[in-house]
Amino acid sequence: MPRTAEDVETYLYALNRPFNREGSTFIVSSGAEGPAIAIRVNDPILVVRVDIGNVPEDQAKQNAVFRRLLTFNATDLVQAAYALEGEEIVLTAGMPLENLDENELAAVLSDIDLALARHIAELRDLAST
Repeated sequence: MPRTAEDVETYLYALNRPFNREGSTFIVSSGAEGPAIAIRVNDPILVVRVDIGNVPEDQAKQNAVFRRLLTFNATDLVQAAYALEGEEIVLTAGMPLENLDENELAAVLSDIDLALARHIAELRDLAST
């Protein structure tokens, strides 16, 4: 039987992750200075997403940022990946709800936490230099 929003809520409590719930969407804190992590239960999948920022307008900066994002996807991320949605850079992960458990959710959130801690400053520097 697929997991529900109530199961995800239980897992977030067990993982001691502060969150606000709006229906089947959870807004999870990534720390005092970090961006919010959105988790949406959308049967048959669970989608995790973080808005990172806008794509730089300058072509050279875009190239540097995109190259770094692809490198991060290949070397640093296991559960999540950087992607583009229009002109927005996002960090996203998707998981089937069918067998979702607390450990899988913890792994995704850990992957995202590490990416936010390790990558954001460098990406901002690349976008602004």
